[in-house]
Amino acid sequence: MKIDERSKYLRKLIIKMVEVGNRGHIGSAMSLVEILRVLYDDFLSFRANVPNWPDRDRLILSKGHGCLALFSILADKEFFDKKELSTFCQPKSILGGHPEYGKVPGIEASTGALGHGLPIGVGVALAAKIQNKNHKIIVITGDGELNEGSNWEASMTASKHKLNNLCLMIDYNKIQSYGKTSEVLELEPLNDKLKSFGYQVLEADGHNLDQIQSCLYNFKHCKEKPTAIICHTVKGKGISMAENNPYWHHKSNLKESDYEEIYACLKFETLI
Repeated sequence: MKIDERSKYLRKLIIKMVEVGNRGHIGSAMSLVEILRVLYDDFLSFRANVPNWPDRDRLILSKGHGCLALFSILADKEFFDKKELSTFCQPKSILGGHPEYGKVPGIEASTGALGHGLPIGVGVALAAKIQNKNHKIIVITGDGELNEGSNWEASMTASKHKLNNLCLMIDYNKIQSYGKTSEVLELEPLNDKLKSFGYQVLEADGHNLDQIQSCLYNFKHCKEKPTAIICHTVKGKGISMAENNPYWHHKSNLKESDYEEIYACLKFETLI
């Protein structure tokens, strides 16, 4: 599926941060763009000028190494000045290689130690239930991250308490830090596994805006159980040499010729 101008724009912001910081999880961020775009453009309830608004929906990016994508959309939504993107990974910047709660407006949890986001999300969702709050909690994990047993313990708790206010979104790009997920530790049959842990399970092309929206609509109207959305994505989406390439999980010290090729894929114009 081709990416439109808005998705290209968000990817350009990501690459500009990589260029400034001279490092970043490029492949891991690019597979997230459309997922985050739909959430912040069309689904989540928030007030960018009041990041801690009590009735906001909560988004926890458990795969914290994909934070470049989250920083780009938060800046786009004016949680913080877009100029901050030009300080990525600099000594006094609020933006580092992983999201930090209390430092970056809009960040709900410090993540990157994989397997922590879903347990946190379950706790937040359970607290909302106890307090009779109606906000939704979204947790985004990577597929390799599901190797962590803490996700499955949290899933059992979510099912036990019928946390229909919780949605687990899996960025299923089929590649983790050092190879294909199927070779490192096979997840399939993932749909059946999630169902057995008590989820309503939905699947979408993770770069198809309409499919993602449809799944989130079904989550919103599910009354009996937590929801899991398997988002089938392409690692490095939008950059031809990075797509489905495990060597682009993280990159540093890219050459000028690399950036020229990247910007050619995105038809780059100066944005920040």
